[in-house]
Amino acid sequence: MTDTAYRITGATGEFEVVIGLEVHAQITSHAKLFSGASTEFGAEPNTQVSLVDAAMPGMLPVPNGECIRQAVRTGLALDAKINRWSRFDRKNYFYADLPQGYQISQLYHPLVGEGSLDIETDEGEKTIGIERIHVEQDAGKLMHDQHPAMSYVDLNRSGVALMEIVSKPDMRSPAEAGAYVKKLRAILRYVGSCDGNMEQGSMRADVNVSVRRPGAEFGTRTETKNVNSVRFIQAVVDYEATRQVALIEDGGTVVQETRLFDPDKGVTRSMRSKEDAHDYRYFPDPDLLPLELSEAFVADAKASLPELPDAKRARYVEALGIPPYNADVITSDVETARWFEALLDEGVEAKAGANWLTSELFGALNRLGKEIAESPVSPAGAAGLLKLVGDGTLSGSLAKQVFEAMLETGESAGAIVEARGLKQTSDTGAIDAAVAGVLAANADKVADYCGGKEALFGFFVGQTMKAMGGKANPKIVNERLRSALS
Repeated sequence: MTDTAYRITGATGEFEVVIGLEVHAQITSHAKLFSGASTEFGAEPNTQVSLVDAAMPGMLPVPNGECIRQAVRTGLALDAKINRWSRFDRKNYFYADLPQGYQISQLYHPLVGEGSLDIETDEGEKTIGIERIHVEQDAGKLMHDQHPAMSYVDLNRSGVALMEIVSKPDMRSPAEAGAYVKKLRAILRYVGSCDGNMEQGSMRADVNVSVRRPGAEFGTRTETKNVNSVRFIQAVVDYEATRQVALIEDGGTVVQETRLFDPDKGVTRSMRSKEDAHDYRYFPDPDLLPLELSEAFVADAKASLPELPDAKRARYVEALGIPPYNADVITSDVETARWFEALLDEGVEAKAGANWLTSELFGALNRLGKEIAESPVSPAGAAGLLKLVGDGTLSGSLAKQVFEAMLETGESAGAIVEARGLKQTSDTGAIDAAVAGVLAANADKVADYCGGKEALFGFFVGQTMKAMGGKANPKIVNERLRSALS
């Protein structure tokens, strides 16, 4: 894959954009990183706050082993180095939503080291480097719209465990940044270490953008904080790159700063100058011993990993004969893959099942505005429908009618077929009578067909199926028509 696909063209020539992402992923756990307080989303403000989260005097943090395990599993899924020895540091700064006055994070010795992630874009495949994954606690939430003169603080999120997954500056276009986040989200959901819900804030990204002349040294980057959708991440890259090029060409200088994205206006705005590590006065947290992982711990974490998207896609294509496009669609989301696996467990042929899932079911779900986990038709129900198609009970058109009824009523395909008399017929006598009627009513078109207009055959098929109410076996209709027209 080349890096020439995306350029910003200014008055003085072309610029290349350089992108790095710091993805903050909330670790799947029932309790926070250093306390037993609940992490459930949607609770009333300040109802999930322990004495540790509130930084009461004398309270000591105790690491949640499940959070550490999930971070290790994530690192293994990204083919990253697992550091058997790591350490927590205090990152000192004041925010009203962080009662301790510091954040417990990992700067010098992170839990997970370098790894990689392969993405697919329109230009081909590319490997994006992972710099590190460190574990840290989240801050609370300031609410500025609850009172005309004051800001309220909700500490429910304070102390929730986060993985900060830091990429290398290897991305060169909005499309690559979008593909990276989608693929990373898919892997986190397969692993089960984060639910990937960007709307609820359990996965969000800090977007680092700089521009340079193609092949030159890196330029000065800006960091746009807490961007919570793939579309917004791509918009930030596009806007920031364009803004920086215009600034440089006007004789200005890009400054290292933190910015915020306004999704309503599609612009970023300056928030504060970007601090360096020394500004935060990092030092080892004196209340926490270093983490030392045993070989058995890492081995157990690795053994617990599921089949990941790339491996599953390859198996679907190579072993099951599923077309690559369908395999991509099915494996891109863990819920879809699980639904499809359940369909296969019902005895459905893989290729037929994949085609039906990606066309009929996805079309219906899009129309209904539902996710696959909310599908009105279960894998077992779909298998029942496809079985009736496979044994000739239903034609394609009848199957569509039955499927619509299943979506509306929740009944099984078999029950709907029996109740509505929708069985396909292979009665050659009835089909011959319908064929004869169609040909008699369209003598002029019969003459045209016999004169060489063979495309009219499809017309005769359609008319015969219409005369039979869509219940005739299409294969027999074709056979009887060809016999009658010969």
